[in-house]
Amino acid sequence: MAAAGRWSHAGHVSDDLFDVEDGGAVVVRLHVQPGAGRTAVAGRFGDALKVRVAVPPEKGRANEACVELLASTLGVPRAQVELVSGPSSRSKRVRVTGVELDDVRRLLALALAGPGDAGREPRSTGNARPGRSVR
Repeated sequence: MAAAGRWSHAGHVSDDLFDVEDGGAVVVRLHVQPGAGRTAVAGRFGDALKVRVAVPPEKGRANEACVELLASTLGVPRAQVELVSGPSSRSKRVRVTGVELDDVRRLLALALAGPGDAGREPRSTGNARPGRSVR
């Protein structure tokens, strides 16, 4: 029996957020939120990686942003990443070739664990000047 979080069927291995094809390509499941404030990995959505893209879903722009984000996250050239299903859906499958399985696991874990606002100044939630009321 396969380890928890993994299954094997007809030469495919699943590791929660992605499947591994016979040839070694990794197919990542995405849940996409187009038209977001910024492009970033947002977390998990069931068995998919939730991503936000700043562009609207017009003329394939959001799909391209997803592909570019995944290429950047996994540290591979854009040419190694291909949308294989879901061009007009929030649920997409994206194939990545030329990657090591351990690297994919590590980099996705880093993307999920990393704070989305690292390096940014904390956003003020109060008045601009302490001790003053703004009416």
